[in-house]
Amino acid sequence: MATPVSPASKRKFDTLYFQLAEEMAQAIAAGVLKTGERLPSIRRLSAQRQISLSTVMEAYRELEARGLIEARPQSGFYVRTMHAAFSTPALTQPPAEPREVVTAPILWPYQVNESQSIRVDFGLAILSPELYPTQQLQRLLAQTTRYQPRTLADYGKPAGDMELRRHIARRSLAWGGQFEADDVLITHGCLEAINLCLRAVTEPGDVVAIESPAYFGLLQILESFKLKALEIPTHPQTGISIEALELATRDGRVKACLLIPNFSNPLGSVMPDDNKKRLVEMLSSRNIPLIEDDLYGEFFHHGSRPRPAKAFDRDGNVMLCSSFTKALAPGMRVGWVVAGRWRRELEKLKFINTYSTPLALQQTIARFLENGGYDHHLRRLRRAVAEQVDGAVSAIRRYFPKDTRLNVPQGGYVLWVELPECVDTRELLRLSLAEGINFAPGELFSPSRSYRNCLRICCVEPWTTRHERAIQRLGELCQGLIRPVPASVALVQ
Repeated sequence: MATPVSPASKRKFDTLYFQLAEEMAQAIAAGVLKTGERLPSIRRLSAQRQISLSTVMEAYRELEARGLIEARPQSGFYVRTMHAAFSTPALTQPPAEPREVVTAPILWPYQVNESQSIRVDFGLAILSPELYPTQQLQRLLAQTTRYQPRTLADYGKPAGDMELRRHIARRSLAWGGQFEADDVLITHGCLEAINLCLRAVTEPGDVVAIESPAYFGLLQILESFKLKALEIPTHPQTGISIEALELATRDGRVKACLLIPNFSNPLGSVMPDDNKKRLVEMLSSRNIPLIEDDLYGEFFHHGSRPRPAKAFDRDGNVMLCSSFTKALAPGMRVGWVVAGRWRRELEKLKFINTYSTPLALQQTIARFLENGGYDHHLRRLRRAVAEQVDGAVSAIRRYFPKDTRLNVPQGGYVLWVELPECVDTRELLRLSLAEGINFAPGELFSPSRSYRNCLRICCVEPWTTRHERAIQRLGELCQGLIRPVPASVALVQ
């Protein structure tokens, strides 16, 4: 029996713009419009088809939402790179028992020596300085201190600048946020926000559920508070397993969950909205707070921003943490948290911890948000990041071993690469550092030191032949670490 089509959907299918988008989508699928090819300008196509400019624009927006084309600044619309399908890594299977986090033995061997010359750095998730609006922010900072000279002589309030908090609350309306400016607490980046949340809801020895693999910075925070980590199976596309988490939280030993539902680091996964809703409702029913790291939520490549789990929170059980660090200004270190029913507790902890975040920096960012500069910057940044990821994915497909697995993320700028099991990425890193190529080996992202055949690639710079050659060399080094199966073993198999 055919699925009924709603009247609204039928109206959409009948529109001229949708028919034009369908025609062009078919041309892209058939190779008539090739990858990287520039599409006719809106004005030109309007004249050719004798249709309105707005109809062509709507058709192009529809194709953008499908991820088939992309807009390039001052250049036009182009057919996006369509990657050959990779085998996606399977659901991870970490140890079922919580364990103490000890990161020093894991992190220490991978500290890049200052004497080492790094030509291409795929290791750090810090975008290239040229991608940030540094000059605009410098001008706004100068204006802030010039017209409000007392700002530098003022600590500011522990909760933060009210105008910036209003902007944060207002921006949340786009994804269904139901909080006010008074609910927002400004912090020193996202990491301080997470630190404050963990201090508010845990004590030394408590168990915290995390994704597996998990960002090593979060593991370091758990270690510093003497908390135990319980790794939960996670899928590279849909995120943490709700079923596994439901089972793990039945006995009351888990005191908090620390998760990255949108474009997780390092997997790049995005939890579907239904999973987020189930997650929030389940944890709320068991009185287990959810600390949500939404640092990469704005880095979607096409379509629309994925909703945070906070969008489904009805009783203040979700503590939403984010920052302007990755998207706007790493050097400013301005983050924020909406802590729900723990708001007062976090304000006290902020007062004790750092008292306040520099007022001049807060006011500078508030002015940037007010004049529309932030949204314009984000549009440009998303396009740049998507192109960088496309370049890395294409190169990995060409040069890495044929059994490589990779989830092509729909946002963010980190890639989780799973190599054949015989490849030890610790050894691969030793070899690559000797040639000036850095990356993060997989075992950094697990307190159980799993994922030794995996690595994280950060796509942080505009893609060039230098990066292409570095990926090619990494692929060659990988091939060199693959041991051939002895003939006697092959016969037995």
